[in-house]
Amino acid sequence: MKKLIALFAASTVASTAAVAGIAVSGTASVSYDDNGSSASATSYDADLLYTGTSGGTTVTVGHDVNSVAGAFTSAVLTSTIGMLTITADMLDESTAATTSTGGGQVYDSTDTSVTVSLDVPVGDMTIGLDNSGNVILGGTFSGVTVSHTVGDTTITTASAAIAGVDMSVTNKAGATTWTLGTTVSGVDLTLTSGQKITAAFGLAGNTMTVTRVPAVTASAATTGNSVGSGAGGYGTYTTSSVDSYSTVAIARDLTSGATLTATYSTKDDSLTLKAAVTF
Repeated sequence: MKKLIALFAASTVASTAAVAGIAVSGTASVSYDDNGSSASATSYDADLLYTGTSGGTTVTVGHDVNSVAGAFTSAVLTSTIGMLTITADMLDESTAATTSTGGGQVYDSTDTSVTVSLDVPVGDMTIGLDNSGNVILGGTFSGVTVSHTVGDTTITTASAAIAGVDMSVTNKAGATTWTLGTTVSGVDLTLTSGQKITAAFGLAGNTMTVTRVPAVTASAATTGNSVGSGAGGYGTYTTSSVDSYSTVAIARDLTSGATLTATYSTKDDSLTLKAAVTF
């Protein structure tokens, strides 16, 4: 009997230790949109993130609990051994668009991957290699953070904070995009190469954000295939033209722990009310 009690106690301790290495966080929200002149609609969203840690190894699993099938959205394992870090993305998320408009991808592509990174004592540089054969170089030099990927598509990103301005420039296959961010008289301003402008006012817990969204030019579909080979890759659907519009979002933290956000959009003269909580 004593042996049985001791065994039960040991099992209880082992279970408690295992649970202690797992953290659960998540978000939940409900939104009501009057949709302007169209019929109003209510939407819901609830997601959980499970994080398990053992020594230098971490596993994170994302779970979309409000979907019909309770779909998992991510599963990533990261293990660090000295200067070597191995990251495995184990969930093949769907990358195909759910609608035939908006320029989304036609065919589903495989996005599982294994990346091996090595921290070497050369100016805080990181050298990585993924299972697609891409070589990834990254590091911070004289205050400028640089990431350079050499593979089928060469991508270089550089970011820095200079004289109060946060700058980020990305060149992908010859096409360059950039983002500038700064604060003027307490207003956080962001400008992108796509002509999107965002201004955020107020203090934490009580803010107003004004955003100008640039116009979208219509584009035709591109032809692709299921393996993504060729100039068209996996293919894209058509993109409809959209005029530029603006949004104003007012967010207020409530004593209940939730955040209430009211967003007005000139795109369809709609008002959206959203209550959300993060835990």
